[in-house]
Amino acid sequence: MMRIITGSARGTRLKTLPGVNTRPTAERVKEAVFSMLGDSVRAARVLDLFGGSGQMGLEALSRGAAHAVFVDQSREAAAVMAENARRTHLSDQAEIRVGDALTYLKTAPAAPFDLVFLDPPYAAGLLPGCLSLLTERGLLAEGAVLVCEAGNAADFFGDAADLPARFTVLRDNRYGAAYVRLLTPKQD
Repeated sequence: MMRIITGSARGTRLKTLPGVNTRPTAERVKEAVFSMLGDSVRAARVLDLFGGSGQMGLEALSRGAAHAVFVDQSREAAAVMAENARRTHLSDQAEIRVGDALTYLKTAPAAPFDLVFLDPPYAAGLLPGCLSLLTERGLLAEGAVLVCEAGNAADFFGDAADLPARFTVLRDNRYGAAYVRLLTPKQD
C-alpha cells in the first residue's frame, strides 16, 4: 500500500497500476529522499518525469510544493495519477501529460524546475538522455535538485562523458536494489 507520508494529504492511500510494468518507489526510499530534501520542497516547481502513480510529485505537493508536472507515456498511468491527485485534493496544482519523457523534455516550455524526480525503467538507459536535455534546454532552476533512481550506479551518467562535469552529486545511497542519487546542476 502506498500513501502520502506527511503534509496536507498525509495518510491518503494512493492507487497503483496493476501488473509489473510500473515499479513504484519503495516507501522507505521515498521517506529517505524527502528527509534529504527537507524544506527545499516548499514552493518548488516539480517535474515527476516517469510519473507512474504520481506518488513522488504528490508527496512534494503535499509538503508545500507550488506546482507539479507529471509525465508518463502510459494513458493508464496518467489516469491513475489523475485519480491520485483527486484523492489527495491536489488536482489544482497537478498538470498531467501523456507522452514519452524525452519528447516532453525536447518540447517543454522553458519554465525551469526546482525539483525533478527521474525514476525511469531500470533497463531502459534513459537517465543520461534526460539529464542532458534538462541542462541543454535550460529546464533547471539555479540550485535545482534532481532525484535520480537507477538499478545500477553506472546507469546515472551511462557513457555520456560530459555529464559528470555538468552536475554536483549531493547524495549517493543504495536501498536494496535501488540506487538513489541527488544531483544539482553546476553553475557556470
